[in-house]
Amino acid sequence: MFQRKSGGGLTGSGEAPRQIEASGVQGRRSGLGLFFAVTFTTTWTFWLTAILLGGSPTSSPTAVPYLLGGFGPVFGAIAVRIRRGRLGEPVPPRTVRFRQGVRLFWALPLLALASGSVVAGAFLADFLGGTAVSLTEGRELISTVGGIVPFFISMVIAGPLSEEPGWRGTAYPRLRGSMGRVRAGLLLGAVWAVWHLPLFFIEGTVQAELGLMSWSGLMFSLSVFPVALLTGYAYELAGVAASVAVHLGFNATMAVLTVESPLTQACVLGVQVALAGTLLATRRDRRTGPHLQVAPQPGQDDADVSRRIAPVG
Repeated sequence: MFQRKSGGGLTGSGEAPRQIEASGVQGRRSGLGLFFAVTFTTTWTFWLTAILLGGSPTSSPTAVPYLLGGFGPVFGAIAVRIRRGRLGEPVPPRTVRFRQGVRLFWALPLLALASGSVVAGAFLADFLGGTAVSLTEGRELISTVGGIVPFFISMVIAGPLSEEPGWRGTAYPRLRGSMGRVRAGLLLGAVWAVWHLPLFFIEGTVQAELGLMSWSGLMFSLSVFPVALLTGYAYELAGVAASVAVHLGFNATMAVLTVESPLTQACVLGVQVALAGTLLATRRDRRTGPHLQVAPQPGQDDADVSRRIAPVG
Protein backbone atom coordinates (compact mmCIF):
# COMPACT_ATOMS: atom_id res chain seq x y z
CA MET A 1 0.00 0.00 0.00
CA PHE A 2 1.57 3.26 -1.07
CA GLN A 3 0.97 6.56 0.66
CA ARG A 4 2.05 10.06 -0.31
CA LYS A 5 4.41 11.72 2.12
CA SER A 6 4.11 15.35 3.06
CA GLY A 7 7.21 16.09 0.97
CA GLY A 8 5.47 14.81 -2.15
CA GLY A 9 7.23 11.45 -2.40
CA LEU A 10 5.71 7.99 -2.45
CA THR A 11 6.42 5.52 0.30
CA GLY A 12 5.27 2.08 1.33
CA SER A 13 5.03 0.35 4.70
CA GLY A 14 8.35 1.15 6.33
CA GLU A 15 10.03 1.83 2.95
CA ALA A 16 11.95 4.91 1.94
CA PRO A 17 10.87 6.72 -1.26
CA ARG A 18 12.04 4.84 -4.34
CA GLN A 19 14.19 7.45 -6.04
CA ILE A 20 16.63 6.84 -8.83
CA GLU A 21 19.44 9.35 -9.10
CA ALA A 22 20.00 10.66 -12.61
CA SER A 23 23.50 9.22 -12.53
CA GLY A 24 22.06 5.90 -11.46
CA VAL A 25 19.74 5.84 -14.45
CA GLN A 26 22.83 5.95 -16.63
CA GLY A 27 24.74 3.43 -14.57
CA ARG A 28 24.21 -0.01 -13.11
CA ARG A 29 20.43 0.10 -12.70
CA SER A 30 19.76 1.41 -16.18
CA GLY A 31 21.37 -1.45 -18.05
CA LEU A 32 23.25 0.86 -20.43
CA GLY A 33 26.50 -1.00 -19.87
CA LEU A 34 24.82 -4.31 -20.64
CA PHE A 35 23.18 -2.88 -23.74
CA PHE A 36 26.40 -1.53 -25.22
CA ALA A 37 28.35 -4.67 -24.29
CA VAL A 38 25.87 -7.03 -25.95
CA THR A 39 25.35 -4.75 -28.95
CA PHE A 40 29.02 -4.33 -29.77
CA THR A 41 29.99 -7.91 -28.93
CA THR A 42 27.33 -9.49 -31.13
CA THR A 43 27.62 -7.03 -34.01
CA TRP A 44 31.39 -6.96 -34.21
CA THR A 45 31.67 -10.74 -33.79
CA PHE A 46 29.31 -11.33 -36.72
CA TRP A 47 30.89 -8.64 -38.88
CA LEU A 48 34.42 -9.83 -38.11
CA THR A 49 33.27 -13.26 -39.27
CA ALA A 50 31.96 -11.69 -42.49
CA ILE A 51 35.32 -9.96 -43.00
CA LEU A 52 37.20 -13.22 -42.52
CA LEU A 53 34.88 -15.09 -44.88
CA GLY A 54 35.35 -12.48 -47.58
CA GLY A 55 33.09 -12.10 -50.57
CA SER A 56 29.98 -10.03 -51.09
CA PRO A 57 27.65 -9.35 -48.14
CA THR A 58 24.76 -10.46 -50.35
CA SER A 59 26.20 -13.88 -51.21
CA SER A 60 26.55 -17.06 -49.16
CA PRO A 61 28.08 -17.64 -46.68
CA THR A 62 29.04 -14.02 -45.91
CA ALA A 63 25.44 -12.79 -46.04
CA VAL A 64 24.42 -14.61 -42.85
CA PRO A 65 26.89 -13.03 -40.39
CA TYR A 66 26.61 -9.71 -42.22
CA LEU A 67 22.84 -9.57 -41.75
CA LEU A 68 22.89 -10.89 -38.17
CA GLY A 69 25.47 -8.28 -37.21
CA GLY A 70 23.03 -5.53 -38.07
CA PHE A 71 20.69 -6.80 -35.34
CA GLY A 72 23.22 -6.21 -32.56
CA PRO A 73 21.19 -3.30 -31.08
CA VAL A 74 18.10 -5.53 -30.97
CA PHE A 75 20.07 -8.25 -29.18
CA GLY A 76 21.23 -5.60 -26.72
CA ALA A 77 17.67 -4.39 -26.19
CA ILE A 78 16.46 -7.94 -25.55
CA ALA A 79 19.24 -8.53 -23.01
CA VAL A 80 18.30 -5.35 -21.12
CA ARG A 81 14.61 -6.23 -21.19
CA ILE A 82 15.31 -9.73 -19.78
CA ARG A 83 17.55 -8.28 -17.07
CA ARG A 84 14.97 -5.67 -16.11
CA GLY A 85 12.26 -8.32 -15.90
CA ARG A 86 14.34 -10.61 -13.70
CA LEU A 87 15.32 -7.83 -11.32
CA GLY A 88 11.84 -6.33 -11.25
CA GLU A 89 13.16 -2.91 -12.24
CA PRO A 90 10.78 -0.19 -13.43
CA VAL A 91 10.71 1.13 -16.96
CA PRO A 92 12.94 4.21 -17.45
CA PRO A 93 10.81 7.35 -17.04
CA ARG A 94 11.86 8.69 -20.45
CA THR A 95 10.60 5.61 -22.31
CA VAL A 96 7.91 6.47 -24.87
CA ARG A 97 4.96 4.12 -25.03
CA PHE A 98 4.55 2.16 -28.24
CA ARG A 99 0.81 2.80 -28.32
CA GLN A 100 0.83 6.49 -29.10
CA GLY A 101 -2.57 6.58 -30.78
CA VAL A 102 -2.97 9.52 -33.12
CA ARG A 103 0.65 10.56 -32.52
CA LEU A 104 1.76 7.58 -34.64
CA PHE A 105 0.53 9.52 -37.66
CA TRP A 106 3.62 11.70 -37.19
CA ALA A 107 5.61 8.81 -38.67
CA LEU A 108 4.60 9.63 -42.25
CA PRO A 109 5.41 13.37 -42.25
CA LEU A 110 8.65 12.63 -40.40
CA LEU A 111 9.57 10.06 -43.06
CA ALA A 112 8.86 12.64 -45.77
CA LEU A 113 10.90 15.25 -43.90
CA ALA A 114 13.87 12.90 -43.58
CA SER A 115 13.69 11.97 -47.25
CA GLY A 116 13.27 15.61 -48.22
CA SER A 117 16.45 16.59 -46.37
CA VAL A 118 18.45 14.20 -48.55
CA VAL A 119 16.76 15.43 -51.74
CA ALA A 120 17.39 19.06 -50.77
CA GLY A 121 21.05 18.34 -50.07
CA ALA A 122 21.45 16.51 -53.38
CA PHE A 123 19.94 19.39 -55.37
CA LEU A 124 22.07 21.89 -53.44
CA ALA A 125 25.19 19.95 -54.42
CA ASP A 126 23.99 19.86 -58.03
CA PHE A 127 23.50 23.64 -57.94
CA LEU A 128 27.02 24.12 -56.54
CA GLY A 129 28.52 22.17 -59.43
CA GLY A 130 28.66 18.74 -57.86
CA THR A 131 27.25 15.44 -59.06
CA ALA A 132 23.98 15.89 -60.95
CA VAL A 133 20.88 14.44 -59.33
CA SER A 134 20.05 11.18 -61.09
CA LEU A 135 17.80 8.19 -60.49
CA THR A 136 19.61 5.93 -62.96
CA GLU A 137 21.65 3.95 -60.44
CA GLY A 138 18.74 3.95 -58.02
CA ARG A 139 16.50 2.30 -60.61
CA GLU A 140 19.20 -0.28 -61.30
CA LEU A 141 19.48 -1.03 -57.58
CA ILE A 142 15.72 -1.51 -57.24
CA SER A 143 15.71 -3.76 -60.30
CA THR A 144 18.62 -5.80 -58.92
CA VAL A 145 16.81 -6.62 -55.67
CA GLY A 146 13.64 -7.64 -57.51
CA GLY A 147 11.48 -4.54 -57.59
CA ILE A 148 10.14 -1.79 -55.38
CA VAL A 149 8.53 -4.09 -52.80
CA PRO A 150 11.66 -6.17 -52.04
CA PHE A 151 13.67 -2.94 -52.03
CA PHE A 152 11.31 -1.33 -49.52
CA ILE A 153 11.30 -4.41 -47.27
CA SER A 154 15.10 -4.62 -47.31
CA MET A 155 15.37 -0.91 -46.50
CA VAL A 156 12.98 -1.27 -43.54
CA ILE A 157 14.74 -4.30 -42.07
CA ALA A 158 18.38 -3.41 -42.71
CA GLY A 159 18.90 -0.44 -40.43
CA PRO A 160 15.55 0.89 -39.17
CA LEU A 161 14.06 -2.29 -37.66
CA SER A 162 17.40 -3.90 -36.85
CA GLU A 163 18.69 -0.86 -34.96
CA GLU A 164 16.01 1.54 -33.71
CA PRO A 165 14.52 -0.69 -30.95
CA GLY A 166 18.03 -0.67 -29.49
CA TRP A 167 19.51 2.77 -30.10
CA ARG A 168 16.35 4.82 -29.60
CA GLY A 169 14.01 2.38 -27.85
CA THR A 170 16.52 1.28 -25.21
CA ALA A 171 19.68 3.41 -24.99
CA TYR A 172 18.22 6.85 -25.72
CA PRO A 173 15.62 7.05 -22.92
CA ARG A 174 18.23 5.88 -20.42
CA LEU A 175 20.64 8.59 -21.51
CA ARG A 176 17.81 11.14 -21.38
CA GLY A 177 17.32 10.35 -17.72
CA SER A 178 20.40 12.39 -16.90
CA MET A 179 21.01 14.73 -19.85
CA GLY A 180 19.30 16.89 -22.44
CA ARG A 181 18.29 15.91 -25.96
CA VAL A 182 21.29 17.39 -27.74
CA ARG A 183 23.86 15.84 -25.43
CA ALA A 184 22.10 12.46 -25.45
CA GLY A 185 21.75 12.53 -29.22
CA LEU A 186 25.37 13.49 -29.85
CA LEU A 187 26.71 10.96 -27.36
CA LEU A 188 24.64 8.19 -28.90
CA GLY A 189 25.68 9.42 -32.34
CA ALA A 190 29.36 9.01 -31.42
CA VAL A 191 28.74 5.46 -30.22
CA TRP A 192 26.68 4.74 -33.33
CA ALA A 193 29.46 5.97 -35.62
CA VAL A 194 32.02 3.71 -33.93
CA TRP A 195 29.60 0.77 -34.15
CA HIS A 196 29.59 1.09 -37.96
CA LEU A 197 33.38 0.85 -38.33
CA PRO A 198 33.64 -2.86 -39.30
CA LEU A 199 31.42 -2.20 -42.32
CA PHE A 200 34.29 -0.31 -43.93
CA PHE A 201 36.18 -3.61 -44.14
CA ILE A 202 33.40 -5.80 -45.58
CA GLU A 203 33.82 -5.90 -49.34
CA GLY A 204 30.74 -4.73 -51.21
CA THR A 205 29.18 -2.55 -48.51
CA VAL A 206 28.46 1.13 -49.09
CA GLN A 207 30.98 1.99 -46.39
CA ALA A 208 33.73 -0.09 -48.04
CA GLU A 209 33.09 1.66 -51.35
CA LEU A 210 33.33 5.06 -49.64
CA GLY A 211 36.56 4.13 -47.87
CA LEU A 212 37.36 4.72 -44.21
CA MET A 213 40.32 7.06 -44.83
CA SER A 214 38.56 9.27 -47.37
CA TRP A 215 36.46 12.41 -47.42
CA SER A 216 33.40 10.32 -48.25
CA GLY A 217 34.09 8.03 -45.29
CA LEU A 218 34.47 11.06 -43.03
CA MET A 219 31.21 12.55 -44.29
CA PHE A 220 29.43 9.26 -43.62
CA SER A 221 30.68 9.17 -40.03
CA LEU A 222 29.77 12.81 -39.43
CA SER A 223 26.29 12.32 -40.92
CA VAL A 224 25.47 9.91 -38.12
CA PHE A 225 25.31 12.79 -35.63
CA PRO A 226 22.41 14.83 -37.11
CA VAL A 227 20.61 11.58 -37.91
CA ALA A 228 20.96 10.58 -34.25
CA LEU A 229 19.48 13.93 -33.19
CA LEU A 230 16.58 13.64 -35.64
CA THR A 231 15.74 10.03 -34.81
CA GLY A 232 15.88 10.96 -31.12
CA TYR A 233 13.50 13.85 -31.80
CA ALA A 234 11.17 11.48 -33.64
CA TYR A 235 11.30 8.95 -30.81
CA GLU A 236 10.25 11.54 -28.24
CA LEU A 237 7.45 12.68 -30.52
CA ALA A 238 5.91 9.29 -31.37
CA GLY A 239 8.12 6.42 -30.20
CA VAL A 240 10.14 3.78 -32.03
CA ALA A 241 7.77 3.71 -35.02
CA ALA A 242 8.62 7.34 -35.73
CA SER A 243 12.38 6.84 -35.36
CA VAL A 244 12.13 3.85 -37.71
CA ALA A 245 10.35 6.08 -40.24
CA VAL A 246 13.05 8.76 -40.04
CA HIS A 247 15.84 6.20 -40.35
CA LEU A 248 14.07 4.64 -43.34
CA GLY A 249 13.61 8.02 -45.01
CA PHE A 250 17.33 8.75 -44.82
CA ASN A 251 18.59 5.33 -45.89
CA ALA A 252 16.17 4.71 -48.76
CA THR A 253 16.60 8.16 -50.29
CA MET A 254 20.39 8.03 -49.99
CA ALA A 255 20.32 4.68 -51.80
CA VAL A 256 17.94 5.79 -54.56
CA LEU A 257 19.88 9.00 -55.25
CA THR A 258 23.25 7.22 -54.84
CA VAL A 259 24.68 9.88 -52.54
CA GLU A 260 28.41 9.10 -52.55
CA SER A 261 30.42 12.16 -53.60
CA PRO A 262 31.94 14.20 -50.72
CA LEU A 263 30.27 17.43 -51.88
CA THR A 264 26.82 15.85 -52.03
CA GLN A 265 27.35 14.19 -48.67
CA ALA A 266 28.48 17.50 -47.18
CA CYS A 267 25.41 19.30 -48.53
CA VAL A 268 23.08 16.62 -47.16
CA LEU A 269 24.92 16.85 -43.84
CA GLY A 270 24.48 20.62 -43.78
CA VAL A 271 20.76 20.40 -44.52
CA GLN A 272 20.27 17.77 -41.81
CA VAL A 273 22.20 19.80 -39.23
CA ALA A 274 20.01 22.81 -40.03
CA LEU A 275 16.87 20.68 -39.85
CA ALA A 276 17.86 19.12 -36.53
CA GLY A 277 18.72 22.51 -35.07
CA THR A 278 15.41 24.00 -36.17
CA LEU A 279 13.26 21.15 -34.86
CA LEU A 280 15.05 20.93 -31.52
CA ALA A 281 14.88 24.70 -31.06
CA THR A 282 11.13 24.83 -31.68
CA ARG A 283 10.20 21.98 -29.33
CA ARG A 284 10.84 22.45 -25.62
CA ASP A 285 13.08 19.92 -23.90
CA ARG A 286 10.97 18.44 -21.12
CA ARG A 287 13.82 16.70 -19.37
CA THR A 288 13.05 15.81 -15.78
CA GLY A 289 14.96 17.12 -12.80
CA PRO A 290 17.91 15.49 -11.07
CA HIS A 291 15.76 13.01 -9.16
CA LEU A 292 13.39 10.73 -11.02
CA GLN A 293 10.50 9.32 -9.02
CA VAL A 294 9.67 5.76 -10.05
CA ALA A 295 6.87 4.13 -8.14
CA PRO A 296 3.56 2.39 -8.84
CA GLN A 297 0.30 4.18 -8.41
CA PRO A 298 -2.00 3.00 -5.62
CA GLY A 299 -3.22 -0.49 -6.37
CA GLN A 300 -0.57 -1.20 -8.99
CA ASP A 301 2.54 -3.31 -8.78
CA ASP A 302 5.70 -2.91 -10.83
CA ALA A 303 4.47 -5.34 -13.48
CA ASP A 304 1.30 -3.30 -13.96
CA VAL A 305 3.31 -0.12 -14.38
CA SER A 306 5.67 -1.81 -16.83
CA ARG A 307 2.83 -3.12 -18.97
CA ARG A 308 1.18 0.28 -19.02
CA ILE A 309 4.29 2.24 -19.92
CA ALA A 310 6.68 -0.16 -21.58
CA PRO A 311 7.21 -0.56 -25.28
CA VAL A 312 10.84 -1.56 -25.79
CA GLY A 313 12.73 -0.22 -22.75
